[in-house]
Amino acid sequence: MHISEAREKLIVALDVDSAEQALKLVERLKPWAGLFKVGMELFYSQGPVIINELRRRGVKLFLDLKLHDIPNTVARATRVLTRLGVAMFNVHAAGGRAMMRAALESCQEESAKLGLSRPLVLAVTVLTSIDQLAFNQELGFSGPVTDKVVAWALLARECGLDGVVASAHEAGAIRRLCGPDFIIVTPGIRPSGTAGGDQKRIVTPAVALAAGASHLVVGRPIIAAPDPAEAARFILDEMIAI
Repeated sequence: MHISEAREKLIVALDVDSAEQALKLVERLKPWAGLFKVGMELFYSQGPVIINELRRRGVKLFLDLKLHDIPNTVARATRVLTRLGVAMFNVHAAGGRAMMRAALESCQEESAKLGLSRPLVLAVTVLTSIDQLAFNQELGFSGPVTDKVVAWALLARECGLDGVVASAHEAGAIRRLCGPDFIIVTPGIRPSGTAGGDQKRIVTPAVALAAGASHLVVGRPIIAAPDPAEAARFILDEMIAI
């Protein structure tokens, strides 16, 4: 894999709560990341203004708010998010078929109305902070985590969504069943030799790509590093080594 291809697969999570921090990170990391993720912390702190500020800097954005509500509420929220011009956003697969279809339809309609390219719509499956014990005993699901993740991925594909957010532990099974064009965004990525923190189902960049991931989300190992650009380059080196 060429470094330019690896770069397009790397999503840096802007897990900060100030516009100043986010903009500074983007300026330092633009050469090394294809997308930047705006999650709850930054969006709830700064609102849509930060999306506009980041887009003015010419970067592609993944808006990670995990919409999960009744279909009508999610559909209306999806219209608002589509207007922001992000490259991708997500809903939660646990919201079910009607909710996911409502999100996609609203996104399609709003994009066409405004003449915008439609954002990719992804479904969140099981969070990478949930291990098998918590999955069974706390959330009350029976069976392996992989079975539920794959079932939700198949449901998302049936609803017309572009892909899922899932651990690389399940990426191989998703890729086999959902095909080569299905987007698989994998959080819980940790470069070799780093701590997992609160993530449980973690893997290295090379393992995630080999398993079938199409995009890797990396936050703390990059943005908390003494030199974020050097940390991002190190991850790219791991990605192209496969």
